[in-house]
Amino acid sequence: MRPILMKGHERPLTFLKYNREGDLLFSCAKDHTPTLWFADNGQRLGTYRGHNGAVWCCDVSRDSSMLITGSADQTVKLWNVQSGQQLYTFKFDSPARAVDFSVGDKLAVITTDPFMEHTSAIHVKRISTHPDDDDQTGDSLLVLKGPQGRINRAVWGPLNHTIISAGEDSIIRIWDSETGKILKESDQEKGHKKTITSLTKSPDGSHLLTGSLDKSAKLWDTRTLTLIKTYVTERPVNAVAMSPLLDHVVLGGGQDASAVTTTDHRAGKFEAKFYDKILQEEIGGVKGHFGPINALAFNPDGRSFSSGGEDGYVRLHHFDPDYFNIRI
Repeated sequence: MRPILMKGHERPLTFLKYNREGDLLFSCAKDHTPTLWFADNGQRLGTYRGHNGAVWCCDVSRDSSMLITGSADQTVKLWNVQSGQQLYTFKFDSPARAVDFSVGDKLAVITTDPFMEHTSAIHVKRISTHPDDDDQTGDSLLVLKGPQGRINRAVWGPLNHTIISAGEDSIIRIWDSETGKILKESDQEKGHKKTITSLTKSPDGSHLLTGSLDKSAKLWDTRTLTLIKTYVTERPVNAVAMSPLLDHVVLGGGQDASAVTTTDHRAGKFEAKFYDKILQEEIGGVKGHFGPINALAFNPDGRSFSSGGEDGYVRLHHFDPDYFNIRI
């Protein structure tokens, strides 16, 4: 399995996202410029210029026509995927951390960081079908506050009835997206002990996977927040992904970037580790990055995955045929 090395960013990667068909890959980094790549051969298609801060997160609409990006410059922007043109800018009082389109792309959930006297918050915005016309507004339909510290991820629950958030206080919360009430919180005994860095849903939305600095990833039931599985590793987990095809989860991480120079790159454990989703056993690893892995994404067809590192590279891996026959 030879990786395709995609060099288009000058700064560490923060997020990777495939579109629904799996032919396009969007990458976000700390260099202000989200980038679009062909997902089969790693060719760079173009960039989205306009932010002037690190871009933390992105999401793409179901028909691949619209991109939403959240940035440390305190804005969230909507883009035309094809032309790269800015359609609309939401302005906030603090850096935007996570963005996620709802099912149907009519709404977006956006989280903002604590900043100055502002606490972290989750905002729900209405997204118009043609945001470049005058019918797009910046008003929030709902603003949720409460969790202490940064909210690193917020995603929509099944049928947009709920919003699921996780972050520095290491608790996963399910909010009612109509009323803004907290419906459920994860059990502190069974849950993560440190900051939750990443959260991803299964393709059918029935369960979700969280990664944390406590060196573990956990699989949860989306509706009840029952803990199903725990995957233990020996490094902080920065990124998690679930295979849509096989029962595999992949975890990426590594020690903090500030400690990298003191260790050999082989000892830094900068590899993407694959685990059996059911048996919780490690089945293999993919090495290559010269720094912690900050972003992971599986192609929706399950036949390739990509990883983004602190080293500024995106590595695109197409699986060999024998990967699909792994037996434990």
